[in-house]
Amino acid sequence: MQEVLYYQVADTLAYEMQLLREWGVTDLCLRQENGKVPLAECARNAAGLVVEYEQVTAEKLSRMPQLKIISLQSIGYNNIDLAAATQRKICVTNAPGFCAEEVAAHTVGMMLDLARKITYFDRTVRRRQWNPLLGYPLHRLRGETVGLVYFGNIPQQMVPLLKALQMQVLVYAPTKSKAYLADFGCEKAETLDELLERADFVSLHTPLLPETTHLIGEAELKRMKKTAFLINTARGAVVDEPALVQALKTGEILGAGIDVIEDETNAQSELFQLENTVITPHAAFISEESFYDARKKALAQLVQRLSKGERPEFLVNPDVSF
Repeated sequence: MQEVLYYQVADTLAYEMQLLREWGVTDLCLRQENGKVPLAECARNAAGLVVEYEQVTAEKLSRMPQLKIISLQSIGYNNIDLAAATQRKICVTNAPGFCAEEVAAHTVGMMLDLARKITYFDRTVRRRQWNPLLGYPLHRLRGETVGLVYFGNIPQQMVPLLKALQMQVLVYAPTKSKAYLADFGCEKAETLDELLERADFVSLHTPLLPETTHLIGEAELKRMKKTAFLINTARGAVVDEPALVQALKTGEILGAGIDVIEDETNAQSELFQLENTVITPHAAFISEESFYDARKKALAQLVQRLSKGERPEFLVNPDVSF
């Protein structure tokens, strides 16, 4: 029997136990810890580990000698020391695409909110200002250009929604060809600068990597149209937040839809004080269906590695050997 530790995972494991029964898996023992005991102490005998926000460092991994796999119920994996895990022959997996529908809808919803000033008018009306001419001018969406930065599952699911609004879609994705993007009805931007200069809405869909940290900073914001909106449902640190605050204050861009900030631990941001923003609390991925999809994908990776001895489908450290 191999132990799998679910550490600081809010849900009960009834769903996972049901899946194991349906799949005929009998060699995994699922255990849950609420975080009161440090991870390294709880996971000494664990062959599998599921965490949400816990930082899994090289030092912690050194105290988990039996560990074979870390399975994440998320897309991002910045909380895991991948190099250390790979060195210790520990597979790290994620759950790609589990919330693509939700984030796509949320992102387009933010665009519509900003384009029609829905949240803005809600605020002004509650202040007893019944005036439809307050704030920035409104423009018809038909023919406007949405710039998608990268083109994974989420932006791909946005395209039909945007096309239904008769909007043009421009994509900056260095690994995607013109022909590939044309199949989706999208135009390829050869450079990020081209996209920033042409788009009426710039929507970010990059993972957080060293090369994408502060991908959008002062220089990039200055390249955008003064009538443009920035939407970030990716990761907070993809945007230089002080630079964005300044751009919004000075009118360098018109507004922003923000689902992620740099300091989510303390939930602190100067963006909260600005009228020309729509902000949600990292909620774009949430639905009952997406939660269950993520849990199922995470458990399937554990079964592949531990019960079947196979290479997991959603491996994020492909250089690992075992």
